Amino acid sequence: MSGAVDIRGVAKVFGTFTALQRVSLSIEDNEFFTLLGPSGCGKTTLLRLIAGFETVTEGEILLFGQNIANLEPNQRPVNTVFQQYALFPHMSVLENVAFGLKMKGMDAPSRTKRAGEMLEMVHLSDFANRAPAQLSGGQQQRVALARALAPQPKVLLLDEPLSALDLKLRQAMRLELKQLQQDTGITFIFVTHDQEEALTMSNRIAVMRAGQVQQIGTPREIYEAPVNRFVADFIGETNLLEVDVAAIVDGQAQVVLPGGFQITCPSATAEAGRHHLSIRPERMTLVPVGSGLEATVQNIVYLGTDLQVMVRLDGGADMQLRIQNAARVQVPAPGTRVGLHLEEGAARLLAD
Repeated sequence: MSGAVDIRGVAKVFGTFTALQRVSLSIEDNEFFTLLGPSGCGKTTLLRLIAGFETVTEGEILLFGQNIANLEPNQRPVNTVFQQYALFPHMSVLENVAFGLKMKGMDAPSRTKRAGEMLEMVHLSDFANRAPAQLSGGQQQRVALARALAPQPKVLLLDEPLSALDLKLRQAMRLELKQLQQDTGITFIFVTHDQEEALTMSNRIAVMRAGQVQQIGTPREIYEAPVNRFVADFIGETNLLEVDVAAIVDGQAQVVLPGGFQITCPSATAEAGRHHLSIRPERMTLVPVGSGLEATVQNIVYLGTDLQVMVRLDGGADMQLRIQNAARVQVPAPGTRVGLHLEEGAARLLAD
């Protein structure tokens, strides 16, 4: 794959506030790339810089090798889908989709044909003559996507476009967005604070915090091998334990857990001493006392598909396990003494 977007040492300053701190990353052609992080981390600012809605304070942005940092938004071969769909209420669905094509000077028969193809792609051909107000939120979102895709941009920017939808509709739209990206071959750059959205749709994810990129990787890499405490805590659920590290050899750490139990696990840091250990709740199982870590059950939370088991280690640390809810599962009552078995590779030592 050739590079689609290259961000090179980009900084953005608003007055005395630094929104981005010399961010560098590369996004491949035909990639679904997600900028993920909490509110205020700089992800939307970076998207707006790519779109041309903000100017770069320092650094450069390249689109397929061309420096676009000083180009006006309408001169960039990108389109943006916003949180608010911004459909024209006085136009039909078909006219909304064709609007950008009209602005580009395409003749009426050609733009009608292209708009119709886009509506067919998002399964809204039967709604072409309706007004936006006659559509559901999910249908309006698909119209906004069709309008953005119609001019065939090289890159599509999506700024939390699913945030206004209810849960089931968001889940359905995730699948549609991913399929659209694969069908069109257009590079998608998606901004969200929702970890599940990022994990389910992305080829790669950039986790951001306070204007800096913390880690870039595939969803599996980000989830299974976080590089620091922030990434581990932000992506999904995890148990973070303060532990003593006796030594780190060839990327493997010798760790002493609360209560004195010792394990060896992969390490994201090269220094021994006091660190945090990440253990995902679903990577542990309950076993008889005497065959693993020992703990006392504190509480059981019913979550439908899963059971959340809260335990306290003998060393005093609290942890949670996720157990699949099945008829054969025997759930210990609060106060029961249990053992905990850690799957191979379940624990990872973090850089703070």
